[in-house]
Amino acid sequence: MASKALVAMKQRVRVLTARNCGRSIPAVIAELRGYLVGWKGYFRLADTPKIFRELDEWIRHRLRAIQLKPWKHGTTIFRELRARGASRDAAAQVAGNARRWWKNSGNKIHIALPGRHFDGLGLPRLAA
Repeated sequence: MASKALVAMKQRVRVLTARNCGRSIPAVIAELRGYLVGWKGYFRLADTPKIFRELDEWIRHRLRAIQLKPWKHGTTIFRELRARGASRDAAAQVAGNARRWWKNSGNKIHIALPGRHFDGLGLPRLAA
């Protein structure tokens, strides 16, 4: 797969998943779904499962960051993660760095917001 196509795809996903638009996760996924389904259809014959898997991980990482931002405060983050099944220690670790959305979205938040959570919201997987 050409690096120019990957750069263009990532740039488009960055625009669709901007953290400053005040949209809900289902609204973001609905916009993202239309783009990803078309992109996957165009590149479906590419024999690059590792690239598709890495793109899936990166997109879900961005969605976790979008989910964290509206919670803003450590107490809210802690409460929401605990309600979604995170352990006390994992929720406290993420809540301790409340304003670091990108860092936290790659942290132990995978327990509370796993990949199947986004699958249930309709986000297509590229690596499948």
